[in-house]
Amino acid sequence: MFGRDIGIDLGTANVLIHVKGRGIVLDEPSVVAMDANEGKVLAVGEEAFRMVGRTPGNIVATRPMKDGVIANFDLTESMLKHFLAKIQVKGLFSKPRILICCPTNITSVEQKAIREAAEKSGGKNVYLEEEPKVAAIGAGMEIFQPSGNMVVDIGGGTTDVAVLSMGDIVTASSIKVAGDQFDQEILSYIKKKYKLLIGERTAEQIKMEVATVFPGARQEEIDIRGRDMVSGLPRTITVYSKEIEEALKETVSHIVHASKLVLERTPPELSADIIDRGVILTGGGALLHGIDQLLAEQLKVPVLIAEEPMHCVAKGTGILLENLDKMSNKKIKL
Repeated sequence: MFGRDIGIDLGTANVLIHVKGRGIVLDEPSVVAMDANEGKVLAVGEEAFRMVGRTPGNIVATRPMKDGVIANFDLTESMLKHFLAKIQVKGLFSKPRILICCPTNITSVEQKAIREAAEKSGGKNVYLEEEPKVAAIGAGMEIFQPSGNMVVDIGGGTTDVAVLSMGDIVTASSIKVAGDQFDQEILSYIKKKYKLLIGERTAEQIKMEVATVFPGARQEEIDIRGRDMVSGLPRTITVYSKEIEEALKETVSHIVHASKLVLERTPPELSADIIDRGVILTGGGALLHGIDQLLAEQLKVPVLIAEEPMHCVAKGTGILLENLDKMSNKKIKL
């Protein structure tokens, strides 16, 4: 049995793995739970995510990725090894070739760390590709034509904005404002206004069920429970969409600003194409209610959410894997 080619979307919030010929075979949170006393990994992925905020002192559930790059090398390596063992891609005689995605503006040291982690986890040749480019391919955009395509990829740790033409990035920007930052803003808003402490999972639930970033676009409410900061006892409150829109306003403005900057640096001919084709939103953050309306209003161009935005990067790696032999000779192999 020979090793297969695999594509990895190594995200701050989730890891998705695409195996050539099999499609997306894994989609799990990038969380590792370990015993702090013994330094032993206890659980990875979905199982570890269920432990976040609910473990005794000696068990720590952490995210080894931060802002789209590796924050803890050993844990990232353990996590990748676990996932690769789970999907059984290693052959008896060969190791798989791995295509892995990274944000646009990471340093050569950060690139080297990602490559080393993938090699130590069992990859033979490791290729790096920029995330917005792969996301655009996965969203079905014709980026290899001489015309402008714009993609805004809102992940867990970073938002990548890029204009692509002829199969490459023309202008791009990457900011460390994305899904995790939205959760933190919700956490601090609830803490400040209601003097109530809630966990990350509750903040994420609020984001998914009632949050909006476009004024008046949603009128929902949700009951949440947390710990009262004054009495120290559990308490339930009701949170409304309008409040969360206020809480997220400043954070979302950074994404709007980054998108405007990229458009301002785009050659006029490509800008004309973007007015015709619109901007495509990918990544989990594309599912944030009202983000498409807000960007459309601010950028004055049509904004569309990709089909299955969370899977765009993984799908894109699948398409690139088909052409890996052609790409091996190009600059992709750093």
